Amino acid sequence: MPIPGIEQPELITIDEGLRLRKFDGDYDRALPWYQDAETLLLVDGKADPYTPIRIRAMYDYLSARGELYWIESREGEGYVPIGDVTFWQEDMPIVIGVPAYRGRGIGGKVIAALCRRAKELNYNKIYVNEIYDFNEGSRRCFERAGFIAYEKTESGARYVLKREEP
Repeated sequence: MPIPGIEQPELITIDEGLRLRKFDGDYDRALPWYQDAETLLLVDGKADPYTPIRIRAMYDYLSARGELYWIESREGEGYVPIGDVTFWQEDMPIVIGVPAYRGRGIGGKVIAALCRRAKELNYNKIYVNEIYDFNEGSRRCFERAGFIAYEKTESGARYVLKREEP
């Protein structure tokens, strides 16, 4: 759940070419991502395309639980959404929706930015509800950030990052 009294930032700058921008309610922007079979396999473990109604329901669910952001890359003078991420203490679902941007270290940069956000919010631990065993890229990305598997699930594992005290 979003923390009462804590405002979600409009922007989180990651570097000169990458940022997180607060979700703006434009559900249709993500439709192509959630109809792409490769993306769906990574996200859901199956290739059932999302409908606009399902995307709205998903984003409504996520924004009710945490801070929902577009992952945006600089293109020319502006930025374009290339994925989404939701952050709350119990989970951090991240999707690089545009395949051309996968494997370029963007996920790791997003995770690092949200780990800094966790520190601002004084979270001593942050979790990832599940990473599928077959999603090696996601698993490696979170493990490089210091997350460790703490519980096996039917299709993968749950992860935790324990923040070191100052």
